[in-house]
Amino acid sequence: MPSFLRHTLPLCALALLAGAGPVSSRAADIPPHVTAAVDDAARWQRDRERDELSRPADILTFAGVEPGMAVLDLFTGGGYWAELFARAVGPTGHVVAHTNTAYRNFAGKLLDARFDDGRVPGVTVHDAEINDLGLGEARFDLVFIGLGYHDLYFFADFSPLPGREWFFGQVQRALKPGGSVVIVDHAAVAGSGATAVQHLHRIDEDYAVADWQRAGFELVARSDVLRNPDDDRSLNVFEDAIRHHTDRFVLRFIKPR
Repeated sequence: MPSFLRHTLPLCALALLAGAGPVSSRAADIPPHVTAAVDDAARWQRDRERDELSRPADILTFAGVEPGMAVLDLFTGGGYWAELFARAVGPTGHVVAHTNTAYRNFAGKLLDARFDDGRVPGVTVHDAEINDLGLGEARFDLVFIGLGYHDLYFFADFSPLPGREWFFGQVQRALKPGGSVVIVDHAAVAGSGATAVQHLHRIDEDYAVADWQRAGFELVARSDVLRNPDDDRSLNVFEDAIRHHTDRFVLRFIKPR
């Protein structure tokens, strides 16, 4: 049995017995391949310093990443998560780190430095705008979006609004049946929908859940490992008072078989 099922199934069973919805949990035991990925001596020091805030061992465990998997890191930014996934899936797996013009303008130099010259084997950097991702069919076991999902609702001259239904369809087709989508994002005030995206770069968790469910995905788990109850969700995520310490939700969906 895959290790993520060993960690998740007992909790889900308890939730079902109680008549509850998807389980909300912290990752329990961290699998050895995840520990090895996070502790890899080849990782940059700047990434190690970020680990305390991003909790990669917990997130990779929650995502159910396994050796040999094919993983898509959408809106990879500087590639922090893509590198971690690559080290976790190992030589028999593969990671596609997706970026586009807007994200390259923000973190392109860091992304190139991270993956140039084969520094991290098993990673392909994929440049594509989100209305035409070119992902193929039933290719990935896991799709990860770390702090980028809300940008589907962000509008700027450099980042026009995408066709969201078309975007979800592309992800649906690219994911294998039974594959997972994991979303990490900055939480907005409950009930605010997507209205906080433009000025605060936050999105309502329940709105996110409904969004992905409408697209045909099934919510199977939530995690509280990145929660911050001291964040009242009123500040722009880039303000110094809250930057890197926002209240973040973590969701896992599956594509039904």
